[in-house]
Amino acid sequence: MSEIKNICVLGSTGSIGTQTLDIIAEYPELFRASVLTARRQWQVLADQALKFRPDVVVIGDESYYAPLRDALSGSGIEVAAGADAIAEAAAYDKSDTVVTAMVGYSGLIPTINAIKAGKTIALSNKETLVVAGELITGLCRKYGVNIVPVDSEHSAIFQCLVGESRNEMRKIILTASGGPFRKLSKERLSEVTPADALKHPNWDMGAKVTIDSASMMNKGFEMIEARWLFDCPAEKIEVVVHPQSIVHSMVEYRDGSVKAQLGVPDMHTPIRYALSYPSRLHTEARPMKLEDYANLTFERPDTEKFPLLGYAFEAIAKGGTMPCILNAANEIAVQAFLDNKIRFTDMPVIAHKTMEKAQWSETPDLDTLIATNAEARRIAEKVVENITK
Repeated sequence: MSEIKNICVLGSTGSIGTQTLDIIAEYPELFRASVLTARRQWQVLADQALKFRPDVVVIGDESYYAPLRDALSGSGIEVAAGADAIAEAAAYDKSDTVVTAMVGYSGLIPTINAIKAGKTIALSNKETLVVAGELITGLCRKYGVNIVPVDSEHSAIFQCLVGESRNEMRKIILTASGGPFRKLSKERLSEVTPADALKHPNWDMGAKVTIDSASMMNKGFEMIEARWLFDCPAEKIEVVVHPQSIVHSMVEYRDGSVKAQLGVPDMHTPIRYALSYPSRLHTEARPMKLEDYANLTFERPDTEKFPLLGYAFEAIAKGGTMPCILNAANEIAVQAFLDNKIRFTDMPVIAHKTMEKAQWSETPDLDTLIATNAEARRIAEKVVENITK
C-alpha cells in the first residue's frame, strides 16, 4: 500500500467506529478519516473531528447540529445534520472506502449511496444485507463495487475463501459464542434483565448487537449476511456454538478439508484486514499463543431456547421481504427490552407475530422494502403495546 486511503466512517462514535479510528491512528501513513458521522453523540463526534481532522462531519439528530457546529467553529471542517446528509456524505467524492458501522436499518440508504458512488464497502452493518441482500448484491455487480466484510465471522470466511474457487466450497460453518445465557435454562430466561444481557462473555460491542448476541438473533442475521456475501444457499450454512470465540468461522470444501481462521476476540483485527485488503499490516498487538487456548469446544445451538435463530432460517427460506420484516420487528423488540417494557423471552414472540401479520412481497424493490420496514415496525410496536397492557 502506497497511497493514503481516505476512509468514511458511518457511525464513528459506536464500537466499530471507534475501533476503526484506532486503526486509522495506528497507520497515519496509510489511512485518513475523510468523513465521520454519528447519530446523537455530538460531543464524542466533535472530539473525534478535532483529533482526526476530516473534511466533513454529520450528526444524524438535527437537534444537535448547533452545538456541533459551534464546537467545530474555525476548524474548517464542514458540519451537516440529518439522515439525508449522512446518506449524501456516504458518497463523498474524496473517500475511497466507506466503513458502514451504523446500527440497524439506518445503514441501508447510506450504503446504497456509497455503492452507487463506486466506493469500496467495509461492511459492518449486517442489517443492510439482511433487509436488502438481493438488491445490494445486484447494485454491487452493476457498479463494480467490492464488499469486504468487517464482522469477525465474515472476515474469517472471506479469508478462508481467498485463493479458493467458490465451486469447491461444500458449506460455511459460522461460529457463535452462545452469549451470556448459553447455560441458562429456558425457564430462567424470562427473568433476565437488560443489564444481564449486556454482559457478553467475550466481546465488547454496542447495546443492540450485544442483546442480539444474547438472543442469538445476531447469528441469524450473520447467516443471512453470509448467504448474500458468499452467494451460498442458507442450507449450506451451519451454525455452531464455540464459547471461546477463537475460531471465528470455517469453510468446508468438497474434498473434506476444513479451513478455519483463528484469532483472539478483538475487532481491531478484522477491521485492520478490511481496510488493508489485499495486504496484511504489521501490528504490535500481542500474538495469540495457542497454549493459552488448549480447550476449544463446539456444540449445536439450542433453537428451542433461542428461537430467533430458527426464525432467521425461516425468513431467508421464505425470501422476499421476510428478512426485512424480521429485522424491523427485532429492532422494535430489542429497544422495548432495553427500555424494560418487555421480558427477554417476549422478543421472539414479537418477531414471530410480526412475521405472521406483515404483508409479504416476493420480489421487492427499494420502495417496497422501505414500506415493508415501516409497516413491520408498526405491527411490532402494537404487539409490544399488547404485551405491556
